[in-house]
This record gives sequence, C-alpha cells and structure tokens, in this order.
Amino acid sequence: MTARRYPFEYAVLRVVPRVERGEAINAGVLVYCHRLDYLGSLVHLDHDRLRALDPSADPEAITSVLRSVAGVCADPAVGPAAGQGLGQRFRWLTAPKSTVVQPGPVHTGLTTDPAAETERLLRLLVLP
Repeated sequence: MTARRYPFEYAVLRVVPRVERGEAINAGVLVYCHRLDYLGSLVHLDHDRLRALDPSADPEAITSVLRSVAGVCADPAVGPAAGQGLGQRFRWLTAPKSTVVQPGPVHTGLTTDPAAETERLLRLLVLP
C-alpha cells in the first residue's frame, strides 16, 4: 500500500543583490502543507555566486535576512506575521517584495513528508 500524499505549496527565496538589474540567485525554499500542519524553510547562500552578481554585496547581512525568514517559519511568535496561522504566515512570506531577498512564485505538489520535501527542494533548486 502506498503512503497517502498531501498537497503542498512552495516558493524559492531569491537573492537579488542589485534590484535595479533583476539578476537573482536561489538561496532558500519555503514549504507549506496545510493538511500536515507544516511550514518550513531551509536556506543556503552561495557566496561565490553572490559575488559574481555583485562584488560589493554583504553576504552576512543577506544571510541574516534569510535566517529571519526561516525564523518566521519556525516560531509563530516571530516577525510581522506573529500570531498568525501557518497559511497566513506562508502568504505573508510569499507576498511580492522589492527587496534584496524576494520570494519566487508559489508552486504546488504532492508529498508524504513535507520536511523531506523541503530538503529535496533545497538540493534541487538551491544548492550548487
């Protein structure tokens, strides 16, 4: 018997060091699964890729922002979406922004294990 699969949503976190140029590198993933009550994020900033786009970019500051996004996923009391449900926090995190760290479009899929899916998407879409 196959394990039951549940719908989930995900978005890639992109780093756009020079917003006016629009060049981006993938630096994290956000995953939300309503049925399994899961909201998670994994991040990884490739400093070499960042320097290729903008040698003056501050990798420590950008990593701090990426970690704060992960913190909103991990702790319901953190950030501007504090106290909101998982779905509302996911929507807040994936709302379009014109900043150095931007969410990509939301995509969907099916999974039996959203935490494992988060790791798989990080390997597939972010890691070199």
